[in-house]
Amino acid sequence: MGPNPNEIFPNPKIPSLCFIKNVIKNPNIIVGEYTYYDDINGAENFESHVTHHYDFVGDKLIIGKFCAIAKGIEFIMNGANHRINSITTYPFNIMGNGWEKSAPSLTDLKLKGDTVVGNDVWIGQNVTVLPAVHIGDGAIIGANSVVAKDIPPYSVAVGNPCEVKRKRFDEDLIEYLLQIKWWDWNSEKIFKNMEALCSGDLTKIKNIID
Repeated sequence: MGPNPNEIFPNPKIPSLCFIKNVIKNPNIIVGEYTYYDDINGAENFESHVTHHYDFVGDKLIIGKFCAIAKGIEFIMNGANHRINSITTYPFNIMGNGWEKSAPSLTDLKLKGDTVVGNDVWIGQNVTVLPAVHIGDGAIIGANSVVAKDIPPYSVAVGNPCEVKRKRFDEDLIEYLLQIKWWDWNSEKIFKNMEALCSGDLTKIKNIID
C-alpha cells in the first residue's frame, strides 16, 4: 500500500529523498504527508531553505500533500521585508548598540501573510518563492523560477518573474480534480486507483474505484 508516511527516508535506496513533514521542528511550517524534498546534500535539512522566518512576524509556510520539491528551493518569508515608507530602507535596529530605537513596527513592514503551496505540486530545481505567494494544487513550477505572484491550480509556470505558460488540462478536468481531491484519499484507495492517477489516458480518472 506504499511507503510509511512517517518515515524520514521512505526508500533506503534513495538517501537524497526525504519526507519533510517528519523533520520539521518549526510549528509555523506545516507540511502534508508524502511531500518530499530531494537533495543529495542533505534533504533532511529542508528547514534551512526557509529563510527570514522569524517568530515575531508569525507568518506560516503551508505545503500540502504529495508535493515534489527539487534541490535548491528557497522560501523567502515576510521577515525579509524592509521598511520602505521612510527615507532609508536600512535596518539600523538589527545592528544593536543603541540603534534598536529605530525598530519598525510590523505595520511598517507591510507583511503580506502566509505562503501556501497546494497539493500535488512539482517544484523544479533552484526555485525561489517570495513571501505570501499561493501556488495552486497540481501546479508545476519550472527550474530556476522566481515565484512572485500566485499561480493557479494545474498551471505550468516558469521564469523570472514566474509566469503561467499553459494549463495542464482543460477546465472541466481541472474542476473535477479539485473536487475529488485524490490526495485526501486513504492509502488503500490511492493504491487501487494508481493506474488512473499515473495514466496518460485522462479519461480513466473518471472511473474511480472505491
